[in-house]
This record gives sequence, structure tokens and C-alpha cells, in this order.
Amino acid sequence: MQRNNCILITILMLACGFAAQAAIPSGYYSSLNGKSGRALKDAVHDLAMHHTVLSYNSLWTYFPSTDCMPDNKSRVWDMYSDKAYYFNSKPGWSTSGMNREHSLPKSWWGGDVIPAYTDINHLFPSDDDANMEKSNHPLGEVSTAQFDNGVTKVGPPKAGQGGGASRVFEPDDRYKGDFARTYFYMAACYQDLKWKYTYMLNNATWLTLNQWSIDLLLKWHRNDPVSDKEKNRNDAVYRAQANRNPFIDNPNLVEYIWGDKQGQVFTEGGEVTGDPELLTPAQGTQLNFGEVALGKSLTLTLYVKGANLTNKLSVDIYRDDASMFKSSVSSVDRVAACSADGYPLAVTYTPTSLGDHKTRLVISDGGLTGSVGAELTAQCLPVPTLSGVRALPATDITDSTFVANWEPLGTEDIDYYVITHNIYTKQGGVLDSEEILTDDAEQTSYEFTNRKDGYSHTYTVHSYRLGYTSAESNVITIDAAGISGVQADKPVAFIATEGGVLVKCSESIADVNVYTITGSIAMHFDRLDNDTFIYLPMGVYVVTSAQSTRATKLVVR
Repeated sequence: MQRNNCILITILMLACGFAAQAAIPSGYYSSLNGKSGRALKDAVHDLAMHHTVLSYNSLWTYFPSTDCMPDNKSRVWDMYSDKAYYFNSKPGWSTSGMNREHSLPKSWWGGDVIPAYTDINHLFPSDDDANMEKSNHPLGEVSTAQFDNGVTKVGPPKAGQGGGASRVFEPDDRYKGDFARTYFYMAACYQDLKWKYTYMLNNATWLTLNQWSIDLLLKWHRNDPVSDKEKNRNDAVYRAQANRNPFIDNPNLVEYIWGDKQGQVFTEGGEVTGDPELLTPAQGTQLNFGEVALGKSLTLTLYVKGANLTNKLSVDIYRDDASMFKSSVSSVDRVAACSADGYPLAVTYTPTSLGDHKTRLVISDGGLTGSVGAELTAQCLPVPTLSGVRALPATDITDSTFVANWEPLGTEDIDYYVITHNIYTKQGGVLDSEEILTDDAEQTSYEFTNRKDGYSHTYTVHSYRLGYTSAESNVITIDAAGISGVQADKPVAFIATEGGVLVKCSESIADVNVYTITGSIAMHFDRLDNDTFIYLPMGVYVVTSAQSTRATKLVVR
């Protein structure tokens, strides 16, 4: 890998205009050579899994590098809609109306905050309406679209697809290959996870993917080849978390594991040269700790991996706010750095004052020509004060699904909401329990697709910010008797069921309007009582009333 002799790239390159490419080191994929079948997939797993795990609230600082339009660097490249979203001004870079979308739903592994939770190889900025409709549905080709914004389609799957799911998410043809290669990456990098939802993935075979999903992803991968967008994004991800999507750099690798070359020996991974080389981190790596509360510390791991090193590597942190950043070691043994996994270098940020902080980490010696530098940045904020959340009645209830709802906290700054969902047996014991984290602070609902008809379900909601959590909300219960637990002066709920909408209210409600998805009024009622049923044909509706604090979007089947 070519390097100049300067000590370090001195400016944090967060904008898409960063011209230098994070070139693939010559020996980066050499560990895949000579392997086939399961051993080859295991080698991909070993290569990809050892990467820097980013903090959740730092993700928006990376999206301007990974997901911007080539002709307008401030506009978000959204693979879920064609709406014109623009990155806000620094330092947050976030944009209203968008989510940090897990393309492979986090609920599929149970929603835990593990490395996959912040792996930007599968995290993309997404229009929040499209994200809500996509929910945790598997990829697939829809038979009839129930939602279609011109880029994202959601609806029942074509025959043979879906893995038992009632609905699938179909991206635009421009992006089908992007999502396919993302799923191949996730199936290899996180093959050791215990999958809770197995629409596309399984826990029984080394291939990880179910056969129907292999067939679909191969089709999309072959029909939509790797684009410049993916290549540029892969370089930006490499600078951020020190790993790459192998199926973008080596598209043919897919065929050796899941396709028509399965069982053949892979020999396209390049060779390690005889020169000392640092495979990770890349020159110009951006290690952003995001926002950290005063009095807290945050540690990120930077994997240091080399080849043909002649002696130990030196690690130095210097200049600017160096006193607030600390490396776990000052040198890395060459044997540890040249191992298959590389050396996990822990870097800790402990702020002593409020504000933006930065410093430089430099790796040198080891026989390298020059040095490799990483820019360390962080922002220290006051300890947050969090208000309690009020949970609202569930909506869109079917035999297998329901949507949990809660009141937005308005202008209060949070990272995300946490929904705790319990399923109880008919004898009152806990059958299942899960904690789901929302994709963004603006989200005020979440669809659960594991409802068991006849069983009691409960959910509570609390907010999270910088390591602190709010008080738990009231408990909402969904069981055979209906919905209970709504703590409000005049609770109102509109529940979508087969053939229409059921009204639940503590007293009569006035001025009820039912709108079609196009915005025209389908029905108007001067007054409705509790348990009134509104008969409606299949479709998407929005219901409002004089007593309701928010419009309710419903899908009638």
C-alpha cells in the first residue's frame, strides 16, 4: 500500500468531497486464498468481524462520507425514497425526517446492542415513512404493493418467497444488488449470532441463509452489479471502522460460497508482498466517539493488523486535546499485529470539560515507511435530564402483528427509545421478552410481528441518552379482552382489524375523519362511541378526531 511520508492526515475528512481513496492493501484478502466451502466462509467471517465498533450517536457523522449524492455533496443518498433530504450543518450532520436504518432488522438477532447494531456496512440513512413501512419485513418481491413510494415497495410476497412472513420489502432495481451484497456480508460477518427471526436466515446450516433467500439474493446480485456508489461507500466504511464488505471488492466471491462455484477453491484474494504493511487501520481513519456526557468515559477498539512487520509498532497520541484520550498500550508486538485477528487497540475518551475535542493517533515503526494516522474526535455534553414517556394504545392489531405507540417527547434531545415487549403464557408466565431500540429519536411507533393470538402482550417505553435512561412508561396490555393500561385523561385508540377500524375511547369522541392515503376524506362522523366499528375496504387510512393528539395511520386488510 502506498503511503506518503507525512506523519498524519491533519484534517478530519467528514465531507463527501474527500478525494483520496482508501485503497485496498495488497494482502487484505490473502487469507481467503486456497479455501473453499465452509472454510472460505469462515475466513470471510474472521476477516470481517474484527472491526471498530462505532457508537450509535456518532453514526450521523459518518453518513456524509458514506451516503451522499455525487453531484450534491450535502444531499443524502437515500436508497429508500427519492425525497430530497440534506445533511444539517456540523457537527451533528443529522437530518430531520430520516432514520438510521438497519437494512437487516435488528429484531432478527433480538435487538441487543452488539457490534451488528452500529455496523455501517448495513446501516443506511432512510426516509422515516419508508422505514416505518419496511419495518422488520424480509427482502423479497411483492405480489401486490400495499406501500409504494416509487423506490420502496412493501406487500405480500410472490410465491416461494418471504419465509413465512406476510409482507416483504422490495427495493428499487437500482439498489437490489446493494442490498443483496449487504445481506451476504451480514450472513458471513455475523454467522455466529443466534437468529430469533428466521425468515431469511437460519441457525442450522453453515450457509446461514435459507435457500429461497439465497436464490433471491443471487438473482439481485447478478442483475445489479457493483456500482461506483458501493465502491466509494466501501472505502468510506473502511476509513470509519477498519473493515470492508468483501462481496463489493470481490463480487465473484459470492459464487464460491452460495452460487455456481460452490465447492471450488478461491484464488482471487491477492498476495501479501514482502514489504512491511499495515492492513488496518487505513491512513486517514476517522474514529469518532460521538457525544459523551461529562463524567462518563467511552472506549472504542481500533484493530491494528499488519503483514511482514520487522519489529513492534509504536502508538502515540499527541497534540490538541490529547490528555482526554488514552491508548491501552504504547506499542504493539509485531506477532500480535500480524496474527489473523490483528491486535485490538483500546482507545478511551474521558472528557474533563464540555465542548468539542480532538487529537491524533499515530502508528509507526514496525518497518513501515512513514506512519499511519487516525483522527480522534468527540463531543462532551452535560448530563442529560430525561422526562418520562407515556405509552399509547397499540394499533394495527392482527392475529400476528401489532404496532406499539408512544407520545413524542417534543424538543427533548434523546438517542433513541427502548420498547420492552413481553409475551405471557395463558398461565401467566413469561413466554418471551425482548427489548427493541428504535432507529431514531423521532420515531414514535414500532411494529411487532410476533404477536400470538390468544396470549397477553405488554409493552413499556423509556428513552435513552448518553448512558442514561428515563423512567419506564405506563404498561400497555393487549389481550383477548382488548387494550388496557392507557394512562391519559381521555384515552383514544383506533385499531385496524380485518374489514375496518375499531374505536376504543373512555368517552364519546367528536369530529372523526377517515382519510385515504391520498388525503381525501373517506368518512366523517360527528360523534362515535366506544367499541364502534367502522367498516372500510382494504387499504391505508389516516384517522383523526377532536380528542386525539395525533393522526393515526392504519392498514386495513
